Amino acid sequence: MRLTVLLTLLAATACTSSTVTPTPSTPPTSAPAPTPPVSSSRPTPRPSLDSPMATVRHLAGLGPREATSATYLKALTWLEQRFVAAGYQVRRQRLQVPAGDSWGVQVRAGTTWNLVATRPGFDPSKPHQVVGAHLDTVPQAPGAEDNASGVAVLLQASQLTTSRSLRLPTVFIAFGAEEPRGDGDNRHHYGSRAYVAALPAAHRRAMRGMVSLDRVGVGDVVPVCSATDTQTATRNAVRAAAARVGVPTRACVNRSSDHWSFVRAGLPGARIGSTPYAAYHSPRDLPNVVNPAQLDRVGKVVVSWLG
Repeated sequence: MRLTVLLTLLAATACTSSTVTPTPSTPPTSAPAPTPPVSSSRPTPRPSLDSPMATVRHLAGLGPREATSATYLKALTWLEQRFVAAGYQVRRQRLQVPAGDSWGVQVRAGTTWNLVATRPGFDPSKPHQVVGAHLDTVPQAPGAEDNASGVAVLLQASQLTTSRSLRLPTVFIAFGAEEPRGDGDNRHHYGSRAYVAALPAAHRRAMRGMVSLDRVGVGDVVPVCSATDTQTATRNAVRAAAARVGVPTRACVNRSSDHWSFVRAGLPGARIGSTPYAAYHSPRDLPNVVNPAQLDRVGKVVVSWLG
């Protein structure tokens, strides 16, 4: 009997003194917040823009760019790279130029090039327009105003319009050997004459207008010149484009640029530029001759005409 009671007491004590470690309960895991959807469409990158004055300083800094010189080829290669970077297809048009007298300096015969830039898919047999500027200089001038200024506006206009829907597809051309190698029309404007001479009839019929940018960085009014008193349609269109963006212009008649190669072949053309300046065709044609505000005005006119 005592043994039974003792065993019962021991069993009860064991049950009350033993501890059971509780298993911690794991709180319920909440579902992760949904990740916001990532848009697959990215904004179209804007083309890199070259400041017109930076282009003037670069080209003039190379020194004189006589059309057959190594410096001209260096400038051409640089400009070609800038067009390609903006998405253009670029081709070089090779031509031969004779020896001669260029503003009192003897120059040798040799090879020069035009640089022709178009958007992918361009069809020259369909209506289009042309903007050009000569890249060469006379042998003694670094050519900031004549004509790095024109090339600078040409380049920036091409970059500004690369992703725009323009009035017409546009050909951008840097001409070689615009500067004279003697007297008369046939010793001048070699690059633009070669370009026009190579155009098939269908391409000529499709051209709606050509504008030459030549000495565009001096003054505060923009000269817009026709080649004759009667062939003024392109000049009038450019001046109307200038009026739309509030840029003052003056009308003039001038054949001393590459537009004349087009007009004399029966194609519509005009020139922007030609304000006289003291450093013309001299070693003093340096970037400080060029007025950045005038470059901006001309750039606005060109983009307005293209649009």
